[in-house]
Amino acid sequence: MSTLALTGSTGQLGGLVARALADLSPRLIVRDPSRAPDIAGREVAVAEYADHDAAVAALTGVDVLFMVSAAEHPERRAQHRTFIQAAVDAGVGHILYTSFFGAGPDAVFALNRDHHDTEQALAESGIEHTVLRDNFYLDVLPYFADHEGVIRGPAGEGRVSAVARADVAAAAETILRAPEEHVGAVYELTGAEALTMAEIATRTGRVLGRELRFENETDDEAYASRRAAYPDAEQWQLDAWVSTYTAIREGEQERLTDDVRQLTGRRPRSLERVLTA
Repeated sequence: MSTLALTGSTGQLGGLVARALADLSPRLIVRDPSRAPDIAGREVAVAEYADHDAAVAALTGVDVLFMVSAAEHPERRAQHRTFIQAAVDAGVGHILYTSFFGAGPDAVFALNRDHHDTEQALAESGIEHTVLRDNFYLDVLPYFADHEGVIRGPAGEGRVSAVARADVAAAAETILRAPEEHVGAVYELTGAEALTMAEIATRTGRVLGRELRFENETDDEAYASRRAAYPDAEQWQLDAWVSTYTAIREGEQERLTDDVRQLTGRRPRSLERVLTA
């Protein structure tokens, strides 16, 4: 029996995966043990991505690791590289990493450059690995609307093939149950359709019974509105928020794939199904 370790189990995606794999008695690597999911057979270890020694201790004896990307942070690249090196030093055999759709060194979406760096670190590590590049979550985009029911951003008429968080979790479960079948694979997880932000607002409004709409902004307007709302935000945060929309506008998030069905055997969930779950 191999030892499976999961990070991110106190979050929504990682929590879904942890519960789905409870029968494998996973080791849950967390920062706060009081928040670890209460599942049968679990083992809890405490470590942060940036703490090499604690991570080595938490990962010792682990064969397969589910590495959920760390929270957005200006030092995230260094955190990820520290944790991957700890996995090497601990003798981990395989890492499944949650990257992002469109990851690349010159990606429009600023945070996708971080994910590219982590993919490079995995390639350099020598550890067998698999990458899940999931698109924006269908679960999240509708709630970009403000208190007036308006989603504002410079997305224009661009489309996004957003995916349900539950479909990403199901894909991860499939891989973690048979990681040897997915060594070296890069899966790009999308929904079944690519929608404009205006379509997302309209369809969400129908389900929720309230009027929602999308209001396009110029890049300058987007930066100005976010600076006004979050005066203490750092430039990297502003760039991440605004480029969420510009990546959609530029077509970076539009392409559809069949990888969810390939991994789960099911058609990706629709926006309406996600909202009524």
